[in-house]
Amino acid sequence: MARSENQKLKLFYLRKILLEKTDSEHGITVPEIIEALAGYGINAERKTVYSDISLLEETGLKITSKKTQNGTFYHVQEREFELAELKLLVDAIQSSKFVSKNKSGELIKKLEKLCSSYEASTLQRQVYVLGRIKTMNESVVKTIDVIHTAIGNNRKISFRYGFWNIKKEMELKKDGKLYNISPWALAWSNENYYMIGFDSDAGIIKHYRVDKMADISLTEEKREGEALFKSFNLADYTRKNISMYEGEDRTVTLEIDNGKIGIFLDRFGRDEVTVLPQSENRSLVRFEVNLNPQFIGWIFSLGDKVKIIGPESAVRKTKELLSEMNNLYL
Repeated sequence: MARSENQKLKLFYLRKILLEKTDSEHGITVPEIIEALAGYGINAERKTVYSDISLLEETGLKITSKKTQNGTFYHVQEREFELAELKLLVDAIQSSKFVSKNKSGELIKKLEKLCSSYEASTLQRQVYVLGRIKTMNESVVKTIDVIHTAIGNNRKISFRYGFWNIKKEMELKKDGKLYNISPWALAWSNENYYMIGFDSDAGIIKHYRVDKMADISLTEEKREGEALFKSFNLADYTRKNISMYEGEDRTVTLEIDNGKIGIFLDRFGRDEVTVLPQSENRSLVRFEVNLNPQFIGWIFSLGDKVKIIGPESAVRKTKELLSEMNNLYL
């Protein structure tokens, strides 16, 4: 680029320099600004730098100056995101299972551009989460975007759906046949994204794990199933379908140790759980749930402090599952 053309971009590069090299703790002097501009092939004089800084302030860039024995230092004082907010976003990305390791790195690099070079180094932080497993599907972010686009444009989507086989490879269901679904919502449950939509062929609402969807694309067909989703309660659907396995919705009653009450309130919601104190140490809790082996297995994991006592069908299923597990280890 010719030097004269560079001069036309002086304000752009001055803004870039201030954003990259300053923050509330680090400033830059006018001589340093002139030197940095020279690196972009731009000649600048002290007087014009002052006027250019004023112009940038008029555009909304918050710039402050601080006089010291070593000169006057200029700082970008306020940014779109505070450093603490960027750290929070980085932590969320690092700990999200559905974002692959490579995609996490790419997103964090982009977030680094929203702060100074000094602050950027603090964003390269590793968040350790017990049992964290990153998805192996690199296209999850694109898949989510296509689903959002389909919902916004009232269109169906087509995709292939897979599962992991014993070779640790993704194997397609239905021999790779395309699914044709009307997407209506995205849900975050059990650290995974799920697309909830209407299957026209089956005439029912179904859900699919986003990281197991492949070759997704918009179709020209309009979505179906609107009537079902007019009264659809996403939170209720997600809460009842624990682990996203099919079962029957039932109101269950459990006898629990009072020290376990927080587990149920956290998982099912304070407004959805009825608590009936029985003694100083024990209570009954009642809530609606999708009664399936995954729920019963979760109850088993809480040990002898929790017992399913109703309805009879839930007790019977629990005993049957216990018997099957007992026979497995004979």
